[in-house]
Amino acid sequence: MKTKIYNIDGKEKNSFDLPSAFSEEVRPDIIKKAVTAEQANRRQAYGPSKEAGMRHATESVGKGQGMSRVQRLTQYGNRAAESPPNVGGRRAHPPKPEKVRDKKMNKKEKAKARRSALAATAYKELVIGRGHKLEKEDLKFPLIVEKGIEDIEKTKDAIDFLENLGVYIDVERAKEGKKIRPGKGKRRGRKYKKPVSILLVLSEGSPAKNAFSNLPGVAVKNPNNIMVEDLAPGGDIGRLSIFSEEALKELEDW
Repeated sequence: MKTKIYNIDGKEKNSFDLPSAFSEEVRPDIIKKAVTAEQANRRQAYGPSKEAGMRHATESVGKGQGMSRVQRLTQYGNRAAESPPNVGGRRAHPPKPEKVRDKKMNKKEKAKARRSALAATAYKELVIGRGHKLEKEDLKFPLIVEKGIEDIEKTKDAIDFLENLGVYIDVERAKEGKKIRPGKGKRRGRKYKKPVSILLVLSEGSPAKNAFSNLPGVAVKNPNNIMVEDLAPGGDIGRLSIFSEEALKELEDW
């Protein structure tokens, strides 16, 4: 497979031979399975203390007294404690911290999911179908840019590049789509919901990482740490991705 390379000004430069991973069959089922496994393996174990609701001095009156036989506080006489139905009692079936919530996946299956998610970024109809916006209708996918993109150090220059390429409108979509989350998550460190925008794949150690990471919804990765969830957030294939010419050479080993 061949595609066009774009320069910093957003103009077509020459042709480029794509790595074999872009010829992989797109398998949404395997991609979704891999993303679900990655999300499950990232979860933190949680649960109450084993002594929660049981730290009371209690006694039971026994049967034949004309009252329920739940444990009662020795200090207050009639006040029940410890049993699940009671105020201040333990939970009936609490989550267990020792429960294993990880999901396993075969190495070959996971590698196929990653190649398949990468191949999906080469289909323009999948990218648009996912909700991404483009200013230019004649863009050639996947979007490959010359090595000069990795020398960008200022966010202002990064914005100019994305505008020249015709994809900055998608960053604006992510910026305008920032919403306050409904529910209790607002007070648990995740107040805002933010749309996902462009994924930039650059070679490791590139100074352009800080320049692009400042933009809303934009993620910067190198070929060694790309996960399936980066290429298909939430399991939805076709993320708008931009690859540097140097980074694609490292994808030959996928």
